[in-house]
Amino acid sequence: MVAGWEWDDTLFAGTAAYYRRGRLPYAPGLADVLAEALELDGRGRLIDVGCGPGILALTLAHLFGEAVGVDPDGGMIAEARREAAERGLTDTTHWVQSRAEDLPAGLGTFTVATFAQSFHWMDRDLVAATMKDMLVPGGAWVHVSDLKTETRSADGLPHPSAPYAAMEDLVKHYLGPVRRAGRRALPQGTPGGEAEVLAQAGYAGPRRYVVPGGRPLERSDDDVVAGVFSMSFSAPHLFGARRPDFESDLRELLRKASPSGLFSERCPSTEVFVWRNENAAR
Repeated sequence: MVAGWEWDDTLFAGTAAYYRRGRLPYAPGLADVLAEALELDGRGRLIDVGCGPGILALTLAHLFGEAVGVDPDGGMIAEARREAAERGLTDTTHWVQSRAEDLPAGLGTFTVATFAQSFHWMDRDLVAATMKDMLVPGGAWVHVSDLKTETRSADGLPHPSAPYAAMEDLVKHYLGPVRRAGRRALPQGTPGGEAEVLAQAGYAGPRRYVVPGGRPLERSDDDVVAGVFSMSFSAPHLFGARRPDFESDLRELLRKASPSGLFSERCPSTEVFVWRNENAAR
């Protein structure tokens, strides 16, 4: 957890309705890579910690006998349940509103625990220790994120890129230059050093996998707006009474960048780190 910052329940307040539409997808083939790397056979139990609206858990659910998503935000859990019902997965998926720090919460043990860009919001030492007791011997801790080191150009694609730098400046104009996070701010950003935390907790590894992205994506101005409102640092509630003005200015910025209202982007590659419960390293 970031020094001087405390989690509060407004961190992602109001973002759930925008998350699935606004966030870029994982690279195609992620489930296949994990199925091979973890030798998954349709049995076992998955826990996705900080699951948001269930995007990763539902992507992987067919690889397990049961998938459990855990998130402290009630809106996220509601979206996950709704999507699971639409996909006919209510029998094999379960959704629990809880902070990771409050686990195990009677949930039992798991074959795999996934953290999709959520671990940095947690008391990492506590959660790492707790999860060791929740993973079966040889079980896997899996961190999933976009590959941060790649450059994704829209050159050769039919529409311009979204004006991300100008969008960031607009957010700062409304909310100030310091990144917002719930009721507080994160002047230094979120922490790194996950490998050190997990090694100190006694996990073995990691093994790294990169699932290549690159496929062209077409996104509407509504998709891009949803992406802005899906972020903790530009969650809808942060703008207060100025939210309509912000959205109007944002849409005007997008219209100037692409009069057609369409933008091109490439799907990011997905980076995966797999750590093992040292009690039975494979």
